[in-house]
Amino acid sequence: MTTAASAPITDYLRLGLAFDRLEEGFVDAYTGDPALRAEVAAAPAPDPAVLADRARGLSSELPAELGPARVEFLRAHLAALECSARKFAGEEIAFVDEVRAYFDVDIDLGDQQAYRDAHAAMAAELGVPGASGVALAEAYAAYKRSDEIPPDRVDECVRAFAGALRERVRSTHPLPDSEIVEFEVVTDKPWSGFNYYLGDYRSRVAINLDLTQYMSTLPHLIAHEAYPGHHTEHCRKEEILVGGGQQEQTLFVVNTPQCLMAEGLADHALHAAIGPDWGQWAQEIYADLGLRFDGARAVRMARASAGLVGVRQDAALLLHDRRADQDTVAEFLQQWLLAPPERACQMLRFLTSPLWRAYISTYVEGYRLLGEWLDAAPETQRLERFGRLLDEPLTPALLRAELQDPRPGQ
Repeated sequence: MTTAASAPITDYLRLGLAFDRLEEGFVDAYTGDPALRAEVAAAPAPDPAVLADRARGLSSELPAELGPARVEFLRAHLAALECSARKFAGEEIAFVDEVRAYFDVDIDLGDQQAYRDAHAAMAAELGVPGASGVALAEAYAAYKRSDEIPPDRVDECVRAFAGALRERVRSTHPLPDSEIVEFEVVTDKPWSGFNYYLGDYRSRVAINLDLTQYMSTLPHLIAHEAYPGHHTEHCRKEEILVGGGQQEQTLFVVNTPQCLMAEGLADHALHAAIGPDWGQWAQEIYADLGLRFDGARAVRMARASAGLVGVRQDAALLLHDRRADQDTVAEFLQQWLLAPPERACQMLRFLTSPLWRAYISTYVEGYRLLGEWLDAAPETQRLERFGRLLDEPLTPALLRAELQDPRPGQ
């Protein structure tokens, strides 16, 4: 029986599913009633302007009996969907305003002094203190070459880290016995890895072999996509929230606050599972596979380069807000990320995708906001606080509110 509270939830799901008719892939995951998806798929192609009107109308119709947390979650996501609909309708929206509507964050160009400081720290770690420009790029390229995983060993390494992380995560954040992640290697994608959540505690994780996989970053990638990142979050929310009647959580669409929360969570996943000194743990796993890896150095390099986190968002701003041409943006990426031309081109492919062009902010601002929120708790409570990200329908606004006015136990 439809109730006053369930009707707007069904309308929200119907609205979100309709966006996949405008752009395939807009619906990242849907685990709800398949009949509803079939109904939307069989309907006439939606008019984006009508979808925008419906998003505004739904936002004003949400019943108070849903509770303040669910109402806040739904309103934030309806605001994001309205903006997407307006974009699909051809409306010109400033890039900064677009990002704000999608992810509830404000963005601006970063401080290039922070990037220079990161380069100085990296140069010192690489044994070329004071090096910059071509000299630093060459030293960094040599380090990266020494860190490469042979292509024929990638699958083996992926499965080793997935197994080790799965065992660690299930001991702290229990998952259903039936949960499983299937890994596959793919090519010709604009990303390095992608989680396809299939429902019923199952995921398919694709690893892009067009991009070289590195020993220092593969543990982060597996933690990000699987344990305790995207797959773990989907499983916990399906069991706890959807199982508790929050059917809006059966839908995950791109360019919404959900994405910023999910990517921020996933980028902190390895630290949450293993701790800040993850290098030694990874070194032992690689040793079992017959691969030499200096875990302590990898941790130091990660810390040295942490100040570069905002470079890709700056590239998006230069491209879409400041109207720089692609060659200029490619040079910017090569300069500050010390990226070879082919890697800069791969990043540009992501930044120029109509669907993904704003998405880089989920990694940058999600990492910053969730990191600040996690750091606000004592180290002994960090894992428990990370569990809230897995289990609760939190939003950027709620995290900011808690940072301003923390309550006991948060």
